[in-house]
Amino acid sequence: MTTVQPQTIEAAAARLAAAAATGIPCAPIRDLIAPDDLASAYAIQQRNLAALLAGGRTVIGRKIGLTSPAVQRQLGVEQPDFGVLLDDFDCSGDAEVDFGRLLQPRIEAEIGFTLAADITGPITAADAPGYVRTVHAALEIVDSRVANWDIQFADTVADNASSGLYVLGDSLPIADAPDLEQVTMVLTSGGEQISAGRGTDCLGSPWAALAWLANTAREFGSPLRAGEIVLSGALGPLAPVAPGATYRAELAGIGSVTATFTTPESRKA
Repeated sequence: MTTVQPQTIEAAAARLAAAAATGIPCAPIRDLIAPDDLASAYAIQQRNLAALLAGGRTVIGRKIGLTSPAVQRQLGVEQPDFGVLLDDFDCSGDAEVDFGRLLQPRIEAEIGFTLAADITGPITAADAPGYVRTVHAALEIVDSRVANWDIQFADTVADNASSGLYVLGDSLPIADAPDLEQVTMVLTSGGEQISAGRGTDCLGSPWAALAWLANTAREFGSPLRAGEIVLSGALGPLAPVAPGATYRAELAGIGSVTATFTTPESRKA
């Protein structure tokens, strides 16, 4: 339980919410809570999510963050976190992803899961496939309300695990899924490779990542539910997003996923 005063939680939540509303990144919130204060950081996350849900948004899934050692090194953190996916995060059916919705986006290739059943008890990586209906090739467009991505662990947790948007691509029923630990990923843009990795780069196994999320979410009183989308966390380093660019990830044995971003000109149209 957090020992930070409620007004401190409110102040930190308001800072991040203002950045999201104005499009102007803010200072880190670690001047308000300790950089490793996990309980307070999740309380801030929940405060802003409650406001969004009260405004009519709905939860459609969860995301695991900071699963790749490469991403942990990039951001200077040492453990995973999780955030909530809301209905308007899903850009899977969009011809273009609106760059204007984002502040300072980066992109990473992941494995997506659609859950077949609620996960209400503790599970292991070996149990995890039994709770999944389909696996997807996925792109997560991560974003930070904190200026210059100047984040430590509490900053990204409070900021809904630096959530932005996501795109799901090709999918397979769980019965046809390959060995996810051995899945290789290549992310390209403009014909050039910008990231690469494999399933073992995601907490050792994407199934281990899913089990970690299920157990952690349950401990926080919000178990995973049937029908929810889960993003596994990155299989390789994340890369900055450029307006107008197209990004394509190939996940061997699963398929591909593509996202094209608008340009400033197309946003004005």
